[in-house]
Amino acid sequence: MKKYINKLLLLGSALFLNASCDSGAELTTLKAVNFPSEITVSSSTLVLTEDTADDQVLLISWPEVTFPIAAPVTYAVQFDLIGDTSGANAWGKAKRIEVGADVLSKTFIGQELNKIAVDLGLPIDVQGKLVVRVEAVMDRKIFSNPITLTVTPYEKSVVFGEIYMPGAYQGEWNVDIANSLPAIAKGVYQGYVTVLPGYGPVFKLNTERNWAQFYGAGADNSDMVNMSTKDFALPGEGSFQVKVNLNTLKWSATPYSWGIVGDATSGSWNTSTPMNYDYQTKTWKVTADLIPGNVKFRLNNEWTINYGSKNATDGIAYLDDQGAHYIGEGGTYEITMKINDVDPASLGYPPTLTYTITKK
Repeated sequence: MKKYINKLLLLGSALFLNASCDSGAELTTLKAVNFPSEITVSSSTLVLTEDTADDQVLLISWPEVTFPIAAPVTYAVQFDLIGDTSGANAWGKAKRIEVGADVLSKTFIGQELNKIAVDLGLPIDVQGKLVVRVEAVMDRKIFSNPITLTVTPYEKSVVFGEIYMPGAYQGEWNVDIANSLPAIAKGVYQGYVTVLPGYGPVFKLNTERNWAQFYGAGADNSDMVNMSTKDFALPGEGSFQVKVNLNTLKWSATPYSWGIVGDATSGSWNTSTPMNYDYQTKTWKVTADLIPGNVKFRLNNEWTINYGSKNATDGIAYLDDQGAHYIGEGGTYEITMKINDVDPASLGYPPTLTYTITKK
């Protein structure tokens, strides 16, 4: 990225010097850049339901935008109401979802699009209109022509309950203290687990904190069979988001790890130091050697979801905040973090998390 920034600086300097050397010369302007063709959507009429919350419901695709300088182009998708796309504050209330550099499509699942529609104010169970456009950014922002979507959002059910996950990751098969996965939809449960080195990845799923009724694996590891003696198995060591669907009798595990990052850590700003999930306290923890410098929190060793603090005293970190917790003295620290991210795909990530950093 540094070489592209240098190119931009050199181009700007050349234009400035050229204008300075010849006061009578014409003013140099940026070359016009546009989307070469229209964006496309897989469907322009969408009826969203809770039953299809996890299904892919919308694919937006767009052509590559060519800027005068050869450098990565970052794309984002914007949604807004028709009435908010004109006037002095046009698109000011839009929901913006960054897609990434040189990526030419974005897929949305039902619950993601439903949250966007509801947040923008579309009425529940009634057809409403959204407009969508694509933003391309390099040395400036370029926008595609918008497309109008007809969207019928649904109201997410309020659900209660949990399912339990006794297994080898605990060190003992004790259902009384087993990890609990809270309900995020009717018959759907989601939570987190860390398999430490030396601990096994196998487990069962129990509907109560007893062995009167439980699920084990079927012909496939993802199949749930009532009272099966065959254990489920996580992919191995590490941290995972576990999702259980009693409606389809399927479960899945996705790598999911919070970590610390910053110039106070061993990985500096490039590599996160992973934290482990403590299922009993519902917190993420790590003990690490730190040097004087800064610490932030981020998910899955990427910057897509990250939190920074505004100071080193409050113990609060904010989503996408540029700040960081400053470590003034090197040493061994115990770091704990708690975040209410049970259903981020539907509810989004919370604006804050809480943490403690204690020198041992």
